[in-house]
Amino acid sequence: MFRFDRYITWEQANREDGSLYRGKSMLVDILRKLRKVDYLIVFVMLMLMIISITSIYSVTKETKLDGSHFMMIRYYIVGFVAFIGISLLDYRLLIKYAWYIYLGGLVTLILVIFIGKDINGAQGWIYIGSLSIQPAELFKLVLIIFLSCVLYRKKNKPLLSFWKDVVPVGMLAFLPFALVMLQNDLGNALSYFVILVGLLWIGNIKYTHALVGLTLMGGIIFGSTQAYIHFHDEIIEAKLLKPHWIGRIDSWLLPDSAPSDSSYHTRNAKLAIASGGMKGMGFMEGGYVQKGFVPYAYSDSIFAQIAEEYGFIGSSILLLLYFVLIHRMILIALECKDRAGPFLIVGIISMFLYQLFENIGMFIGLMPLTGITLPFISYGGTSLIINMACLGVAMSVKLHGQEVEEDMPNPQTYRPAPPKQA
Repeated sequence: MFRFDRYITWEQANREDGSLYRGKSMLVDILRKLRKVDYLIVFVMLMLMIISITSIYSVTKETKLDGSHFMMIRYYIVGFVAFIGISLLDYRLLIKYAWYIYLGGLVTLILVIFIGKDINGAQGWIYIGSLSIQPAELFKLVLIIFLSCVLYRKKNKPLLSFWKDVVPVGMLAFLPFALVMLQNDLGNALSYFVILVGLLWIGNIKYTHALVGLTLMGGIIFGSTQAYIHFHDEIIEAKLLKPHWIGRIDSWLLPDSAPSDSSYHTRNAKLAIASGGMKGMGFMEGGYVQKGFVPYAYSDSIFAQIAEEYGFIGSSILLLLYFVLIHRMILIALECKDRAGPFLIVGIISMFLYQLFENIGMFIGLMPLTGITLPFISYGGTSLIINMACLGVAMSVKLHGQEVEEDMPNPQTYRPAPPKQA
């Protein structure tokens, strides 16, 4: 622990107003935290920023979206401010006020149902003047903080009880899941489920419960897909699913027989990825992306642009950057002495892994098409800022997770012990 009396005299520390002590100690504390920052994570963030801005520039140049890369630069500036601010904030304050954060997040999700604007079939945006906010994206971080708080407070239990622990936690996660599904946003709703699974795993769920849950989930997915394939026409006639959902599922499960309109997006994205080859076609030289055959190449489909213009090598470098980012967060969780920190980091990692697998998988036929962004790369202010804030939480765990409660003096009341008399 730092000894502030090394930097100021005993007489200064005991001044009546204490202003010099507080200012000096705050500066020392900030400098101490900055020395502990994981600058490899910062480097990866800068590299992802460069890839994002150049990719958005490539696909929006001389289009009606020309100049979007300037807006992305502004989003990144705000994102770095959020990252630095949250990094310096003790993450245990988020745990302390998690219930208030959760209730505030629910209010925004409910508000979207009444005043939200519809974009691409999903009613998930709130407009404040010219500024658009997507509460479903914001609630990812809210849910991570809240579930981490709930499971952290069960720290005296060696294993989670199914009815007393797993079911209540699941219901608390199901409520926002249902609200986002009402907004017709399947991609973000599924991310809540993945976050729940990741946190239950680190929360010491029983292996038998985990095995039963995974088996049940696998059976539901397998049974649902088989039922959809064999009773496709009956499902359409009964109008059990919305038309745009049917189009996306058809392009995933029945790509050969799906209508051309339904498979247009994924088919052209696959062709763009394949045409990139090993080294790619070059910056702003992608035939499918540059000619507009891949919809939303600046946002959800931006991986197709990277694969076509930079090839397998460029795509591999991007995935390597994600690997380094996740690996560093795992190391932070392992080094953390406070149990709440690893909960937060595992929730963040679960969110990132889901987004990576879903966004890339839906363009190579592994996953159905959803409106999920590629972290730190796709155009979008809310998504980027929330992702940067999540990394800020992870960095806060690194900066504060080595401390214990007794080792954190309060500058308002703490006074160093007087020097020993000779």
